[in-house]
Amino acid sequence: MAGEDFVRKRQPGSTMTCRTSENEEMQRRPEGERSLPSASNGRVDVDHVITRKMQLIAEAEQLKPAFMKEVDSHFTEFVNSLVAKSALLDSSSSLFPDPCSEKDLHKAKTLRAPPEHGKIFTARRSLLDELFEVSHIRTIYHMFIALLIVFILSTLLVDFIDEGRLVLGFDLLVFVFGKLPVVFCTWLCMFSAAVVVPYGLFSRWAQGYSSSSHRVIHSIFYGTLFTLFQTVGLGLGSTYVAIAYALPPASRFIVILEQVRLVMKAHSFVRENVPKVLSSVKEKAGPVPVPRITQYLYFLFAPTLIYRDSYPRNPTIRWGYVATKFAQVLGSLFYAYYIFVRLCIPQFRNSSQETFNLRGLVLCIFNSILPGVLILFLVFFAFLHCWLNAFAEMLRFADRMFYKDWWNSTSYANYYRTWNVVVHDWLYYYAYRDFLWFFGKKFKAAAMLSVFTVSAAVHEYVLIICFGFFYPVLFCLFMCFGMVFNFILNDRRKGPIWNVIMWTSLFLGQGVIICLYSQEWYARQYCPLENPTFLDYLKPRSWSCHVQM
Repeated sequence: MAGEDFVRKRQPGSTMTCRTSENEEMQRRPEGERSLPSASNGRVDVDHVITRKMQLIAEAEQLKPAFMKEVDSHFTEFVNSLVAKSALLDSSSSLFPDPCSEKDLHKAKTLRAPPEHGKIFTARRSLLDELFEVSHIRTIYHMFIALLIVFILSTLLVDFIDEGRLVLGFDLLVFVFGKLPVVFCTWLCMFSAAVVVPYGLFSRWAQGYSSSSHRVIHSIFYGTLFTLFQTVGLGLGSTYVAIAYALPPASRFIVILEQVRLVMKAHSFVRENVPKVLSSVKEKAGPVPVPRITQYLYFLFAPTLIYRDSYPRNPTIRWGYVATKFAQVLGSLFYAYYIFVRLCIPQFRNSSQETFNLRGLVLCIFNSILPGVLILFLVFFAFLHCWLNAFAEMLRFADRMFYKDWWNSTSYANYYRTWNVVVHDWLYYYAYRDFLWFFGKKFKAAAMLSVFTVSAAVHEYVLIICFGFFYPVLFCLFMCFGMVFNFILNDRRKGPIWNVIMWTSLFLGQGVIICLYSQEWYARQYCPLENPTFLDYLKPRSWSCHVQM
């Protein structure tokens, strides 16, 4: 009984002590935790917790853009500085110059500086591979797959209604990729010649240059042989096969694009190794540096147009990744097939029967924008992303920056630099910078004009051979609108409105290309000439085909 009385007397004081400690604990808690009221039964008010949680989420969303912008700017500065330091490490002679006299320094300053160090290769993933890890971006990819399914269903249903059965033939694909054995034999001959001739000529020149008493004549002789091989062997030979064997369009594209690729690679190999030989002979630094044939062979298959003796390599090959990329290339081909079948062929099949007028041309251009833009996306995705990444993975080639974020461009100058980084690098280092090195840095406008001219001429040459007619629509767009937009929509344009303007002009350009080339293709089919003259090949047939009909 005494114990019970003692316990009853101690309970109020104990309770007060507990409450005091609880109050002190509440004072020590953060404000967010103290503000959670309790219900009468001791449970936390659920509505207040949800409200507080929503407030925290809203505050986080407000801070996220500024945080991401700050992280992006710091990360970009870090990467740029890292690449710059790597470039400086390559030029050790400039970092740690040898002691020399003032006379030598003055002489070095008066001489024209050679071209800077070229492209620096580093291990990095393709941008789309990184973006596809974000669920929001991956959903856009799924939307394009859904659109392909809609095209397939539309074609199957229309054919079933018209024919009373499912028509599963792919006549268009069979036609455009016809005569593949001829294509393979032509490619094999081109590739074998591109392996043997440039490497053999360079090796003979390099080994005989140091001991030759007439080095200029020696260099001119081998340079002439190399130029003849580039123009006649790779150039005229494959072009003759494409025309003489009447290869269909897609087969011609394979031959001509491989021709251009091998010409550019052979030029890069010689251009990168000749200065090494000249420097070695001048400094008498032992044997002449001639790359191994295996290094040159790897370069011919590697997804780059800039030669290096070695590239950053990945440790393993992901064959599942390779299979996925080739499957996506195949899917893109079928995607393009359904685009032409559903959106292009019905529109242009009977266009030659209509009178050529401004209204019809405007309607044709705007109706061609959708298929033109889809074809643009497919070419980018299938070739620049899937095809190049597949070969890069098989070769363990680690530098996957084949393109940049061209879709964010606010200027055409940035678009040209980021759309196709592989070709842009070749034009920049071997056309633009070599032009400035040869003529001087005062002629930057002339150098840019020459690069535009070369690029436009090569693009138009490919289309002339592949389509079988001369209709310089792309050349005019390049040299007229492309040059004008390059100066008007320059790098000083940064606002979102300039990105809208860039996309609008790109859409219109794709509509013009699809419309005019498709009209000319069908006009050539429906209005053939029995004895065409040279001027008949130059004059667009679509302008007068309706008269002959």
